[in-house]
Amino acid sequence: MNPILLTLGENIDKVFYNFDLWVFHFFGSMQNTFLTYVAKFFTSFGDEAFVIPVVVVGIVLCLFKKTRKYGITLVFAIVIGTLVTNIIVKPMALRIRPYNTLQDNLDYWAWYVGAGSLSESDYSFPSGHTTGVTEIATALFLCFNKDKKKIAYLFPVIALCTAGSRVYLMVHYASDVLAGLVVGFCAGILGYLLMKLAMIILDKIKLNDKIDAAKLFTKLTEKTNNKLAPAVICIVILAIFLNAFIPSLSEGGEQVCAYEGEYNCKNAARVDDEKYPPIDGKEYCKIHWKQLNGE
Repeated sequence: MNPILLTLGENIDKVFYNFDLWVFHFFGSMQNTFLTYVAKFFTSFGDEAFVIPVVVVGIVLCLFKKTRKYGITLVFAIVIGTLVTNIIVKPMALRIRPYNTLQDNLDYWAWYVGAGSLSESDYSFPSGHTTGVTEIATALFLCFNKDKKKIAYLFPVIALCTAGSRVYLMVHYASDVLAGLVVGFCAGILGYLLMKLAMIILDKIKLNDKIDAAKLFTKLTEKTNNKLAPAVICIVILAIFLNAFIPSLSEGGEQVCAYEGEYNCKNAARVDDEKYPPIDGKEYCKIHWKQLNGE
C-alpha cells in the first residue's frame, strides 16, 4: 500500500517497528508475577480514575492562598495534556493497540497473556496514562523544586516507572510512551508558566489575598500547628490512588470488543455504557462502535 494512504498510526508502526519490538522483548524477558504487580501499581498513577480526581484536588487547592500555585499548575497541566492527547493526537494518529496488530507475533502474545491480558477501549498513540502521570509529575516537580523541597525528585521517578509499566503490561508500544512523556512534560511546563501568569494577575487585581479558604479554618489550623492540611491532602491522594489501584489487581481478560475483521479486536468492550449501547446484541469498543455508526 502507498505510505501516503496509510494512517499516521500505520506509518508510526512501520517507522518504529524494530525499536518497539526490541523494547517489548526487553520487558517481556524480565516478566514475572512480582514485577507484574509492581507494573500494575505504577500504571494506576496514570489511570483516569486517579488523574481526574486529581483535577478536583487541584481545584480545591486553588481556594487556599498557600496551595494555590500547586492547584493552578495541576489544573492547567492536566487540561492541556488531556486535550492534546485524547482530543487532538489520538483521533489524528488512529494507531491500533499492539495486542491487536501483533496477534501473529507469538513472543509478544505470550508476554501479553503473561502480563494479564489487559485492554483499553481507544487508540494507542500517544499513551494517555503516560501523559497523565507525566503532566502531574512535571507540574509538581516544578512547584516543589521551586520551594527547594527534596520530595520534588520523587515525581519524575513515578512518571518514568508508570511509562515503563505501560510497555511491560504490553498495552502500549514504547513509541506511544515516548510521545506521552513529551506531551506530559510540555503540558506540565505550560501549566507551570500559566500558573506564574495567573498569580501575577491575581496579585495585581488584589484577589490573591482576598480569596483564601484557610481563613475559615484559622482556629483549627492554629491548634494543629498547620499540620492538618498536609495530612488531609495526603490521605485524600492515597484514597484516590487506592480507588484506581485496587480494581487493577483483578483486571485482565475482560469482555472484549465483538469486532472481527482484519483482526479480532481485543479492546475492552463498552459494557453497560449508555453512550455505546450494544449493536445487534453485541458489545463493541469505542473505536468500532463509532465506525459501525459512521462517526
